[in-house]
Amino acid sequence: MAEEGNEMIDRVINSRGFDNFDFRFIGLIFSILGVGVLSIYSVTHDQGVAFPFYAKQLVWIGLGTVAFLVMWLSDYHRIARLAYPAYAIILILLAVVLFEGRSSRGAQRWIPMGPFAFQPSEFAKLVLILTLAHYYSEAPRVGWLQRVVLPGLLVLPGLLLILKQPDLGSGLSFMAVYAAMLLMVGMRSKALGVILLFSLMLFPFAWELMWGSLHDYQRQRIMTFVDPVYDPGGKGYHALQSKIAIGAGELMGKGLYGGTQSQLKFLPEGHTDFVFSVFAEEWGFLGVLVLLILFVALIWLSLEIVARAKDQLGALLAVGIICMLCFCIVINIGMTVGMFPIVGIPLPLMSYGGSATIMTMASLGLLLNIKRRRLSFF
Repeated sequence: MAEEGNEMIDRVINSRGFDNFDFRFIGLIFSILGVGVLSIYSVTHDQGVAFPFYAKQLVWIGLGTVAFLVMWLSDYHRIARLAYPAYAIILILLAVVLFEGRSSRGAQRWIPMGPFAFQPSEFAKLVLILTLAHYYSEAPRVGWLQRVVLPGLLVLPGLLLILKQPDLGSGLSFMAVYAAMLLMVGMRSKALGVILLFSLMLFPFAWELMWGSLHDYQRQRIMTFVDPVYDPGGKGYHALQSKIAIGAGELMGKGLYGGTQSQLKFLPEGHTDFVFSVFAEEWGFLGVLVLLILFVALIWLSLEIVARAKDQLGALLAVGIICMLCFCIVINIGMTVGMFPIVGIPLPLMSYGGSATIMTMASLGLLLNIKRRRLSFF
């Protein structure tokens, strides 16, 4: 009976078509994407190649739009049922990266695909959200074992494979999503206290293990965060030039092509991890304020989707996606202004990158899917 009712609702939803399209949501997404392309164009327009970065980014946005529509049109309950097989495939791809992956700047994170490269750790974030949401929504999860330990064991293989690459940023995103899911399903104060106690007890051993597993360049990045002048001409160069660029923007910015740090190539990776610094130098404090308002508005509309979700699966999926987006936004902007160490997390919808752009667009399509199917018997 319930299945017949849901089929009827699906027909109603599909017949309404674009009536379910939240144009505020779409407008915010493409406004931020447009700002990102403009910043990438500004810093890479003089490449002198046939297919520059900003043109490639437009291709990624096109593919991301396709992913967005696929996730928006498909019932998220059916998508969630594929979570475990998808997670198994992602684990295999993460293992392939360790043996056949392409290395760049001391990290081995990409699987080469002709002239392009595929980064499984980016898609692993969305697959993890689907996996944990499906796990917690299948049946009531009570007790320490079912609520904390078993989902932790689900997270662990992917986390270890990602840290092995090494990709500290994606690894931290994994832990942030896991923590958000735990809080969403409800943690008793006693259980939370036990976790904090054990975390404090194990911290020295975990730190020693993590520090020993880091590459030299990652250790030096942490050291330059603790002491900004530790290596100003080496591993501290990125952070130092990023802060100079942001400060140089002042109130009104220097305008398109006007940034000295970005245009004269003092700021490395201006089209990827430090695209926020490029934008801040060219558009100043007022431009940054507008950009932050766009991000906050996008998150606010996303929180409305959580509040109106009619089942636990939809709410869990939405919370996981929002947590992932907020974490990436806060950490990326924080590391460009010197609040956090540089860990290689792209700024959602702005940084150049095919895997990150497509994954983010697919995640946002899934969010809008949850809103679209808020009428449900589940």
